[in-house]
Amino acid sequence: MSAMRDRLTDALYGAGWSTVKRLPEPVATALGRRIADTAWRRRGKGVLRLEANLARVVPDATPQRLAELSRAGMRSYMRYWMESFRLPTWSEEQVRRAVDIKDIDRLTDTLAAGRGVVLALPHLANWDLAGVWATRALGVPFTTVAERLEPESLYDRFVAYRESLGMEVIPHTGGSAFGALARRLRSGGLVCLVADRDLSASGVEVDFFGERARMPAGPALLAQQTGALLLPATLWYDDASTMRGQVHPPVDVPASGTRAEKTAVMTQALADAFAGGIAEHPEDWHMLQRLWLADLETPGGPA
Repeated sequence: MSAMRDRLTDALYGAGWSTVKRLPEPVATALGRRIADTAWRRRGKGVLRLEANLARVVPDATPQRLAELSRAGMRSYMRYWMESFRLPTWSEEQVRRAVDIKDIDRLTDTLAAGRGVVLALPHLANWDLAGVWATRALGVPFTTVAERLEPESLYDRFVAYRESLGMEVIPHTGGSAFGALARRLRSGGLVCLVADRDLSASGVEVDFFGERARMPAGPALLAQQTGALLLPATLWYDDASTMRGQVHPPVDVPASGTRAEKTAVMTQALADAFAGGIAEHPEDWHMLQRLWLADLETPGGPA
């Protein structure tokens, strides 16, 4: 049964990549919205979890407001997928028109000076589109990591897809991945990491919207060990055609403390920057999984 489900999952994603990218853009947009609204009306586990997460982000929201946010969130999430399926067909000019990032000079000036940069983002809007914009519009190559997916064929699809967009993708395999990222940074390169959720034992506990959550230590550790600049960034959808973004002020390495203490301070600073962006644009935060420790410790809750 598991093998059959894996084959079906891979086939569905394959159909998305092969079919959706051939649709006229208005048709793809309408299809994505229809799928999102259908999923939202069915009130599955993902939608329920999204609403539970949004209840932390917007604690004074009424049930009606939460429902509106979750519906908008599902539309934003499906926009991410529809855009991602179609990105390989976009021209450089389409990519340029689709993205507008404020304070991008914080990144480009640092790279021009020969210093590596760790760009850390939450699951907001479309990080793949931001990556394509960096490689095509800015001419800045970068390295990222990909977590292993099941089935393996689906993981291979994701890696091939992102590499086709100009990204260098390293498998998330612990120490070897960290070493490869560190080498890129020491040579003055750019590393981009989605960094608002970590369920591993090595995650760093942070305060996130008033409760404890766990986020990856990697961005802070890489900055400490390589001298790279750590920059938080947030994204959001502004209108029908443009994704906006903001590169926030750098997270500095504390002057004193143990490595673990420095990592905790820096990861909390990332969490605070992420929280600000998510609070301003909660409908674009694609967090359909458990995040807060209280939810992870509660049996039987929405997965």
